[in-house]
Formats: sequence, C-alpha cells, structure tokens
Amino acid sequence: MPFAVVLILLVVGSVVFHIYSQNYEWWFTDLASNWGMVDFTVDITLYVTGFIFVAVNLFMAYCVIKFRYKKGARAAYEPENKKLESWLTGLTAVGVAAMLTPGLFVWADFVDVPDDAHVVEAVGQQWHWTFRMPGEDGKLGEVDAERITDDNPFGMDPEDPNGQDDVLVYNGEVHLPIDRPVKFLLRSKDVLHDFAVAQFRVKMDLVPGMNTFLWLTPTKTGRFEILVPRATASRARALLP
Repeated sequence: MPFAVVLILLVVGSVVFHIYSQNYEWWFTDLASNWGMVDFTVDITLYVTGFIFVAVNLFMAYCVIKFRYKKGARAAYEPENKKLESWLTGLTAVGVAAMLTPGLFVWADFVDVPDDAHVVEAVGQQWHWTFRMPGEDGKLGEVDAERITDDNPFGMDPEDPNGQDDVLVYNGEVHLPIDRPVKFLLRSKDVLHDFAVAQFRVKMDLVPGMNTFLWLTPTKTGRFEILVPRATASRARALLP
C-alpha cells in the first residue's frame, strides 16, 4: 500500500510541477522566429508521453491496491488476451503517429527554403564563429577547405569573381533582417559543431567536409546567442537590428 501511495503522489506532484513551472525562466525561451510549429510538435510529444506516464503509474498503483496480498487468495493464470493486446497495439500506434506526424510536416517546411531568402554562411571552428554574405551580385564565391590559411580563413578562391564583393564577418556577430527568410549555409573547419539559437527553435549539425543548411524568418529584434556546440566550447552571438 505505501508503494501505491508513492506512485499516486509522484503523478500528482509531476502534473502540478509541470503546470506551475511554465512561469519560470528555464521553460521555453520566447519565440523569435517563424518556427512556432516546432513548439507545437514538442507540446504534442510532451502531452502524449505525459499521458502515458500518468496512465502507467496510476495503473500500477491500482494493481498494487487491487491485487495486494490477501490470505487465501489465488492468482488467475491468463497467458493470452487478444482483446487487451488489440487495444494496447491500437493505442500505441495512435500515440506514435501523434508524435511523429507533426514532425514530418515541420521537416517538409524545414527543407523547403523560400526563393527570396537572404543567404548567410556560418563557418564553425573551435572557439569561434565567422560569417559570410554575398555582395551586390547576390552570389557567394567558391570556397575550398584546402585553401584555408591565416590570411584566407574562409578558404575563398581569389580567382572567382563572385567572391570579390562577399561580405566577411570575422568577429562572431552577425546582423539579420527582420521578417525576411534567412538561409544559413553551414560548414565546419575542424570538429563537429552545431548551429542552434534557442529563440529561433532550429538546429543543424556542422560536419567537416559536408555542407548543411537551415532557414528561419526572424520576427523579433534582440541579441541572441548561438548555443555552445557539443564538441567545442565556441560561442557566438547573432544581433538583430
């Protein structure tokens, strides 16, 4: 019986904590981009898993109380119950579909970059971020990791005319336009990095030798930090005008 009480208190305490914890700072940061669907998807996952958590623990508490030891009582042996198995399979399928389906729609939008997106290249390296944007021609110059030197940190091709007017940002701070799609082209010079800004709700890995991307539409002015990558302690800031 004490174990059943502990389970019930665990469920009640968890639900109450979740309801009141949303007013504290460690909850989601304010959304500053168009990716509200990410929050919606996380909410669905939280509610589905939360419902399962409550249901399973309350069921366990019920079983502890219902089938507690009684002198002279005998257990019933039932190796199969097709009706129960059908219900469990169906409910599990509905729960998994509810969690996965919204993510498919989010991913479909995530890889569909608007044609008029402003392009920014973010280059990750240990302890630092640098950025590059196209100049008046609207095109970025060709780059190659083999060309990277102290004098050419982006690895640009000096013979490529498209790169002659590229805007190079060395200090780890970049300005983004408001209410206009921005496509980030991502590459890494050395180890694994990831580009993630909590307020933007999007994240993508940077892998040496690979080019990745993400896009977003900034909707609020502010000063936002790129989170510390997994493999390094580098940090940068994105400043919106």
